[in-house]
Amino acid sequence: MQRLKLAVLSALLAGSIAGCATSKCSKCSIPAGDFTSLFDGQTLNGWTEIKKGGDTSYYVENGCIVAPANGASDLYTDKEYSDFVLQLDFKLTPGANNGVGIRAPFEKGQMAYLGNEIQILDDPAPEYAHLKKGQNCGSLYRVIEARRGALNKTGEWNSYEITARGRHIKVVLNGKTVVDGSINHVDDPEILSRHPGMLRSTGRIALLGHDSRVDFRNIRIKELPHVETENTPPHGFTALFDGQSLNGWKGLVSDPPHRAKMSPQELAVAQIGADLDMRAHWKAEDGMIVFDGKGKNLCTSRDYTNFEMLVDWKIPAKGDSGIYLRGSPQVQIWEPNSPGQFKPADGSGGLYNNEKHPRHPSKFADHPVGEWNRFRILMFNDKVHVFLNDVLVVDNVTMENYWERSQAIYPFGQIELQNHGGPLWFKNVYIRELPKLHAAPKEMALAPAAVKPPKAPKAPKPPKAIRIDETPKDEDNAPYYKNIFTREPSE
Repeated sequence: MQRLKLAVLSALLAGSIAGCATSKCSKCSIPAGDFTSLFDGQTLNGWTEIKKGGDTSYYVENGCIVAPANGASDLYTDKEYSDFVLQLDFKLTPGANNGVGIRAPFEKGQMAYLGNEIQILDDPAPEYAHLKKGQNCGSLYRVIEARRGALNKTGEWNSYEITARGRHIKVVLNGKTVVDGSINHVDDPEILSRHPGMLRSTGRIALLGHDSRVDFRNIRIKELPHVETENTPPHGFTALFDGQSLNGWKGLVSDPPHRAKMSPQELAVAQIGADLDMRAHWKAEDGMIVFDGKGKNLCTSRDYTNFEMLVDWKIPAKGDSGIYLRGSPQVQIWEPNSPGQFKPADGSGGLYNNEKHPRHPSKFADHPVGEWNRFRILMFNDKVHVFLNDVLVVDNVTMENYWERSQAIYPFGQIELQNHGGPLWFKNVYIRELPKLHAAPKEMALAPAAVKPPKAPKAPKPPKAIRIDETPKDEDNAPYYKNIFTREPSE
């Protein structure tokens, strides 16, 4: 009997030392059978490393993936994921630092900023006594701070369950929910400026090394349904185009400085003419906004300040267009590869009309002519991030005021779909307005002269009388107009 007890004790100790070989996850909330394993326990098949420093690469030992003590590289899954539940176990050494990248781009860089990082950190270590907000274990790094008190003792195994569903991120550490929040609620300008990657909707899973040993095991994932319906906004967004009409849009009246000099009556009359021109050349067809190659820009009926915008677009060969932000040009759209078009070729997404700040996209991410492209544009204060087809091509660049170079970009204004004389197609146009931000550059404290906010009149006057003669509808069943007159009211 004594020998049997010793044998059992020895087996238990061996299992405790080996540690990694077990496949049981004690804190999982979803049955293991619903998951796909990302690690076979023996090889790094399905993973690819990007070296960033250190001498040693990730390796497999005792059924674990090991981030080495002298390696600062990142290890990425070969596959990308959008919405999912990710489970894994990790074990820290004293002072260890690592992270789990989610929706991460496969590139060399800091995934806490270019993607998303769920922090892994030995919080009790003396060197981490004065962490900044959002740096502790479990946090969506420097974006959403984790609750403390769930981390096991250094050297013991911990279990993560990370759920990413749209913009909602939930982190469960050892059975305790430490993060449960939405990225859409983040409105700190510093975070918006520093973390464009938090806006990504898809990307890879990654283990993010920081020159300290961390062991990983039981890495598995359950993909969640991620379905998009045409012209139906994602959670937190509003559709600017309903897929059937141009409700909420108007024609272009001049530029901001000229509009600011118009009286309300003059602007109203000019808007009628602009709307007539708009309806002649912009149509809602088959769930798309279609432009026939003639006429002027299409504008939102109302102004916007700080926002995130999604828009799908398609252009023909040598196509040229853009997205005006706050009435100012522009996030560039064009087709650079046709013969004689550009030398050298320049992709879409850049703030092309900048003079002092970067005007070209940092990367070429355009799809071939005739295929759909998607912009994700974040504008806050005078800064802009632009993703083109989920690739960050503009990172925290100041947008300049094209109309009044001595002024900062206008603090509010309409969004415009620009054209340069060729057919265009747009769909899935959504916007998410940001709440009033905590801080803004001093030069944006007041609106530039060209876009002064309306003042309350001392004594309201009746509007001008406006006469419009409507003719019968044309062959497209659209009315057209003539003989537009105004008359000042008598006192």
